[in-house]
Amino acid sequence: MTTASGASADISSPRDASRLVLADTRAGQAVLDGGWWPRSWDASVEVPALVLALAQRYGRIRHVMLSSATWGSGDRRLAVGTGAVRMGWFASQNGALAIAITDRDDQLDLLVVPPAATAAAAETALARAADPANTMRAPDILAAAAAPGSAKRATGGNGDRRAAWDNEGGSTAPDVSADLAGAR
Repeated sequence: MTTASGASADISSPRDASRLVLADTRAGQAVLDGGWWPRSWDASVEVPALVLALAQRYGRIRHVMLSSATWGSGDRRLAVGTGAVRMGWFASQNGALAIAITDRDDQLDLLVVPPAATAAAAETALARAADPANTMRAPDILAAAAAPGSAKRATGGNGDRRAAWDNEGGSTAPDVSADLAGAR
């Protein structure tokens, strides 16, 4: 799948083509490396497909970090293909962010679009997340995709990106995943 921003997905199955969109190149200014739209909040079902898709482009993925408050599971390792990936669960990590670490210690930051999002909202959010010129944080992208003009609400009304810490781990921005998904 290629988006208007020139981003492409590395998914081999046509069924999953709209579920992962990655930037063509890793830009220095970009906050995110792409976006992912899982079908459920069950990590044991969703993460293996994500890891395999990311591995096609970036090589072996050895660690995935997710929000423990958002995702089901808690497994320390998940079987992926013929191997396993280590899982990290963090209450402080925003549910709108997934972090994958490669064998080369590259960190990939991905927007997580809530499974219940509409196709239109998900497509908008995925395209923005994969845009190398994007400087919006994951929660702000979800807020903007859910309701045009609602990004002000997610950033405290003034659009100040300093309100969210690097990698969303210490984010003071509200969790806006409910904006697209409703109650989990």
